[in-house]
Amino acid sequence: MPMALPPAADVEAVIVTAPRLAALPSEAAFSVINIDARTLGATGRLDQALKTVPGVSLFRRTGSDGANPTIQGLSLRAIAPSGAGRALVTLDGVPQNDPFGGWVIWTAMPPEGLSGVSLVRGAGAGPYGAGALTGVAALSELPVGNDTQLLDLSVADDGSSRGGLALTTGRLVVTGSAERREGYVPVRKGRGPADNPTNLEARSLSARLQGERDGVRMAMRLSAYDEARDAGLAGAASHASGTSASVSLARPQATGLGWRAQAWVRSSDLENTSVAVGPGRLTTTPANDQYATPALGYGLNGALQGRSGNLSWELGGDVRIADGEVRERFRVVSGAFTRNRVAGGRTAIGGVYGEGAWSSDNWVLGAGLRVDAWQQSDAHRQERDIATGATLLNLSPTDTSGTTPTARLALRRDLGENLFVRGAAYGGFRPPSLNELHRPFRVGNDVTEANSALRPETLKGVEVGLGGEAWSATLFATRLEDPITNVTLGPGPATFPVAGFIPAGGVLRQRQNAGQIEAWGLEADWAQDLGPVDLKAGLTYSHARVDGGTSVPQLTGKRPAQVPNLTLTSQATWQASEAFSLTAGLRYEGSRFEDDLNSRKLSPALSLDGRMDWNLGAGRSLYLAAENLTDAAIEVGETGDGIESFAAPRRVMLGLTLGR
Repeated sequence: MPMALPPAADVEAVIVTAPRLAALPSEAAFSVINIDARTLGATGRLDQALKTVPGVSLFRRTGSDGANPTIQGLSLRAIAPSGAGRALVTLDGVPQNDPFGGWVIWTAMPPEGLSGVSLVRGAGAGPYGAGALTGVAALSELPVGNDTQLLDLSVADDGSSRGGLALTTGRLVVTGSAERREGYVPVRKGRGPADNPTNLEARSLSARLQGERDGVRMAMRLSAYDEARDAGLAGAASHASGTSASVSLARPQATGLGWRAQAWVRSSDLENTSVAVGPGRLTTTPANDQYATPALGYGLNGALQGRSGNLSWELGGDVRIADGEVRERFRVVSGAFTRNRVAGGRTAIGGVYGEGAWSSDNWVLGAGLRVDAWQQSDAHRQERDIATGATLLNLSPTDTSGTTPTARLALRRDLGENLFVRGAAYGGFRPPSLNELHRPFRVGNDVTEANSALRPETLKGVEVGLGGEAWSATLFATRLEDPITNVTLGPGPATFPVAGFIPAGGVLRQRQNAGQIEAWGLEADWAQDLGPVDLKAGLTYSHARVDGGTSVPQLTGKRPAQVPNLTLTSQATWQASEAFSLTAGLRYEGSRFEDDLNSRKLSPALSLDGRMDWNLGAGRSLYLAAENLTDAAIEVGETGDGIESFAAPRRVMLGLTLGR
């Protein structure tokens, strides 16, 4: 990981973080794990670094190097992943989830620009707000205070290349990245001319200007990203772009009141083309051309924090609004698109909360209450004939709204000798994204319809944990009500209302609130420092089952799609000398199902990564890294006609870091 050069001997280092408030002491009563800058810097992809923690996953096993942007949402604890993600991602308090789809563009946040990540698992809404259903990934950007220059350059054996940059001064942080990935062909057995590599080109740039006056920290941050991907099929590709801006003010609590205020805005656009695959995978034909998906999200949040003796408290609130629509051409006849569709709407969520924490030498008690009001409005779906302009479908679904209260309670007792016991109960909720409400999509011959009548998901959970200085174990039980699931309606070839014709080998699904999901499980983390060798290991076991009730009884007893029952991770780092270190990381995932009916089973997966680092002195280091070192076949998908697709094969990279 690129690290800052030490300051000159006669200069006192003054490190100032971004404007934010410290977490209340009660945060220690929840399941929290921190990822340091060294772990983040061992890879050029933030999502891969997060997956060193078991239970952290995107919707599929495919990482951000090869996955479509629409399935890059983050989820925790393997309760029920989704493309939108069921965990909230923030950067110094500002939400990073896409305003249209809730997913995260991971290439927009190069690890070189981060000082660490705090993963709060299963904490519910609390002060985090809507979206923190299975937890929160709280990212921290590099502080200001020292003049540093960090540069990481790498090339891979497949012709790929990447560069990451971070510059900091007394008031400014600039980060950027550029990547060109020569991709791989996901289909191995049964591959045909229709199968192409998943190439990637991505760029990002951000700048944060920060100052302080009379104890108040002020920061303005601007960022932009652009990435283009090939989807692995001839004619199927995506292009995602966006910009964001935020203004943050904070006066961290010292002896009096502390406060924070933030305003942010994010714009994004997605172009996504999909194709139908012909017999024998010989050809593809255009199926959808989503030529624009403009979206704008904006919001405010603020908090007031105080302390009196052993009691700490925080009062706050936030508002998030998102507007967006999908614009696409579809329904191909004689090689040309014949229909045009525009569909979208607006979502708005606003909430207020209060949190209190009481702490003594051995006890921590925390309690909080939150109330959110939500609204789904301005929904529209219009379909026209391209040749004549005639309106073929014009839907204006009724606005919906509601109020959702949530709460959380946590207790921790330190037993001495680095041993503690804790327990927590919590609730959280996630309203559906504009993507789930309004955007249909197609993968090969499988079609998934949107659903403007979706209700928010809510989760209730309890957990109890035991831990020490370098280990912890937690038992948890949760109930996810009204989970948004892709429900199978029928196979092709057939014609369905609204969706139209589904070809042979494909199925029609629709996003629906599918009863409830009950899950219980165990998560454990362990670390040991054995002198020159550092060891880390973790596991997450999750037993999750759907109760479809009367709405989708065919799903009762089924495991949620894309949920593994067991995930194991381990990592060993050997510091052989001051100049040389060797790291190996192992990840095992149990089997999972591709679909809601559990008819397409994906095999277990075992992957090994490795890295060697040489310190060349004078702020320079060289590294050799390998992903999927054993070239394991990691199955990530299966179509209705049995065609399997796989994650990336072995990839070896040579890199140079300047600024260590």
